Amino acid sequence: MRNLKKKVIIVTDGDRIAKKAVEKAAKNIHGRCISMSAGNPTNLKGSDIIRLINIAKYDPVVIMVDDRGNTGKGKGEKAMEYIIHSGEVEVMGIVAVASNTNGGKGVRVDISIDKFGNIYSCAVDKNGNKINNKILKGDTVNSLNSYPDLFVVGIGDPGKMDDLDSISIGSPVVTRALQEIIKKYRNGNGI
Repeated sequence: MRNLKKKVIIVTDGDRIAKKAVEKAAKNIHGRCISMSAGNPTNLKGSDIIRLINIAKYDPVVIMVDDRGNTGKGKGEKAMEYIIHSGEVEVMGIVAVASNTNGGKGVRVDISIDKFGNIYSCAVDKNGNKINNKILKGDTVNSLNSYPDLFVVGIGDPGKMDDLDSISIGSPVVTRALQEIIKKYRNGNGI
């Protein structure tokens, strides 16, 4: 029997520029973006975001969560955890966004995409530069290590990365991250 749950990709950033980049990338993959999930920090609760996901016309549905620099468990991480644990939607993967945050344990990424669109098995920094470490540091990523089955793609700051992810050129890095999650999901599920 086919799974009728909406398929969701979570992006761990939601500021004004990230919102525009994620909206563009979601359009590029023919998905839906829940723009109301954006915010710095996230203003909606996880249950509110799930309600919006479930009324989206089609999937994949891309949502944003943001802690606004809080390395503790902020609003974005709480909403993300609720969504992952709810069982009401199927989370395809996470786009983990690097930031200049101090502290926090970060998240071990499966792959990262640098500002030039190259794929690496290590992390990147906020500017989308490859770093020789599997741990990506960001303010809304610390709880992701609790979900080892989720595919995590690291990127720099959406819509920025020295203008190489600019909305004016189609947000290619965010788009590639979403495409890699979809590809991994399809391969893992025999679709």
